[in-house]
Amino acid sequence: MFIFETADEKEVRRFRMAQFNGRTATVKSGNETIIGHVRSVQEQEATVPPRWTITIIPSPPKPVTAPLRPATRRLHSMIEDLY
Repeated sequence: MFIFETADEKEVRRFRMAQFNGRTATVKSGNETIIGHVRSVQEQEATVPPRWTITIIPSPPKPVTAPLRPATRRLHSMIEDLY
């Protein structure tokens, strides 16, 4: 879990929308970029200006896949082998 605080209302709105829609959100923290699902957005009551604590569950990185050859080349080579 990744927990951070923010006072930016636009950012909080973006995270609430991502949480509501079940989409992933991206956060940049220093040199790191964290992508994951928003678990909670909680306002801290007794702070001026208002601040929010946001909890994100990081998503595992996507595996790198090798590019596939186009099907037309494979089909063309199969046709040549028939003749």
